[in-house]
Amino acid sequence: MNKVKKIGVLTSGGDSPGMNAAIRAVVRSAIDFEMDIVGIRRGYNGLINGDAVVLDSRSVSDIIQRGGTFLYTARCMEFMNPEGRQLGLEMAQKLGLDGLVVIGGDGSFRGAEKLSELGMPTVGIPGTIDNDIVCTEYSIGFDTACNIALEAVDRLRDTALSHEKCSLIEVMGRYAGHLALQVGVAAGATAVLVPEKVSDIEKDICEKIREGRSSGKTHYIVIVAEGYKDKIDDIAKLIETQTDISTRVTVLGHIQRGGSPTVMDRVIAARMGYRAVDLLRKGIGNRIVAIKNNEVVDYNINEALCMKKSIDLELCEICKSIAK
Repeated sequence: MNKVKKIGVLTSGGDSPGMNAAIRAVVRSAIDFEMDIVGIRRGYNGLINGDAVVLDSRSVSDIIQRGGTFLYTARCMEFMNPEGRQLGLEMAQKLGLDGLVVIGGDGSFRGAEKLSELGMPTVGIPGTIDNDIVCTEYSIGFDTACNIALEAVDRLRDTALSHEKCSLIEVMGRYAGHLALQVGVAAGATAVLVPEKVSDIEKDICEKIREGRSSGKTHYIVIVAEGYKDKIDDIAKLIETQTDISTRVTVLGHIQRGGSPTVMDRVIAARMGYRAVDLLRKGIGNRIVAIKNNEVVDYNINEALCMKKSIDLELCEICKSIAK
């Protein structure tokens, strides 16, 4: 096994709480394994342009509690073509890297796979609040985003209760409903609308509102995933028309990406960061670190990206059963 002397770390795509904790784990694990470590700023853009800085233990002091990523992140269209990836490889070689850790989502991992094919050992760490990376049960940032969204929903409930309203709240998640479902169950929502499951607005929401009224209920919370098939404003108009209850829309947006990461996100970031560095020091690349049954595992990137991940159907049934 050739001695791995120097590795890099970058964050790519959308930011998520816990990325800084993952960077910290990568940096300090590398130092513990007697490797040099370089931080590449602004994702693959930074790799192409050589925007890099040498990191040490003090470089990552006091970042574990901070949201976002101190290395910055960006999407790089240039890296999507062979010429851009070749430039990235050449810069990695110029920096003297023997391996690279990429923290991000599916798009970031496709770039990592291409780098591995070109001869640069690369390991991916899942970091997205959407929790939609198919090979892992959990991605860094999901728990924090759930808690931030839940706090907002609890506050909106106060005003919905005071004014006897139905409150439709849109959460992030792209085309996945994991965040919406988790928040909906935790918030005791009347209904949750997710892209993976077809819902009947009349049956699943309007009827529940009428039944609730007959039993004395005066306010209603509906959680909608941003990737749901119908626009949230159209859903609100339909509910208001069918039930004659004042219905208001709130889109939480990027507030869900910020904030100090939870204990869960910090611990999983540490576990994944250590595993990524351990793989590279053994000369193993083209892998994605993942969580399965609360254990840290790793998969071939190509194999991982071909896996399927569905919504938790049992949790959907629980949500439907206990929403009254």
